[in-house]
Amino acid sequence: MSIPSTPASGFGVAKVLESGDAEFKQVDLVWGMTGWEEYSLITSIQYLFKIPTTDVPLSYYTGILGMPGMTAYAGFYEICSPKKGETVFVLAASGAVGQLVGQFAKLAGCYVVGSAGSKDNVDLLKNKFGFDEAFNYKEEPNLDAALKRYFPEGIDVYFENVGGKMLDAVLLNMKIGGRISVCGMISQYNLVQPEGVQNLMYLVSKQLRMEGFLVTKYFPLYGKFLELVLPHIKEGKITYVEDVVEGLENAPSALLGLFAGRNIGKQVVVVSRE
Repeated sequence: MSIPSTPASGFGVAKVLESGDAEFKQVDLVWGMTGWEEYSLITSIQYLFKIPTTDVPLSYYTGILGMPGMTAYAGFYEICSPKKGETVFVLAASGAVGQLVGQFAKLAGCYVVGSAGSKDNVDLLKNKFGFDEAFNYKEEPNLDAALKRYFPEGIDVYFENVGGKMLDAVLLNMKIGGRISVCGMISQYNLVQPEGVQNLMYLVSKQLRMEGFLVTKYFPLYGKFLELVLPHIKEGKITYVEDVVEGLENAPSALLGLFAGRNIGKQVVVVSRE
């Protein structure tokens, strides 16, 4: 949340111009919490990391090698503990986090289905990111029936970042002992009256584990995360798609586009290429 008269903040990539901290030197490249502005005064380094390698695009540190990547890693590996052969469902699967969860699932030997909000994004999931199946949730009048079509034997792992009616349908279709990691519920953020969830009793009857998390809790595992992900990127085993907007003046419209599902991949705003 932004305080009036101060710039909005978010995760970004920056170059250190001056530093009063021994951990960071002039011209170091960093990623972490910065302002929506050309120059930021950073007074806390709690969520600031040196960029270890520049042989990948710097923008990757706003996505696959930054907060979204850590979110996908923590929710999928640390919370859901996937096993080879399990079934995985990812909603908002073409976004910054979802596209990585799906690819992590394939690397773990799982069967993975993604859902997105347009034909282009569905095609992206199947043809670019290697999902086994994908569907457009906007074209499904009955979400329960759609999930039964793609998961006739049920879902082992659900990565939740949307909430609402889909969560209710997923609870009906989880396998006994299934795991649900929750990193957000974007469908509920702008509602005056949040939607209720009707099927929570299935947490009991199906012995499910549903856990919400903040990615910052897992930042101490960043080194472990890089050891897993960097080799996959360099070997071409993980693909990452970005939706790039030029100019800070276009940041507000880019942000609103996230809630309408207009972005394809990780939304990135380029403030300066210098």
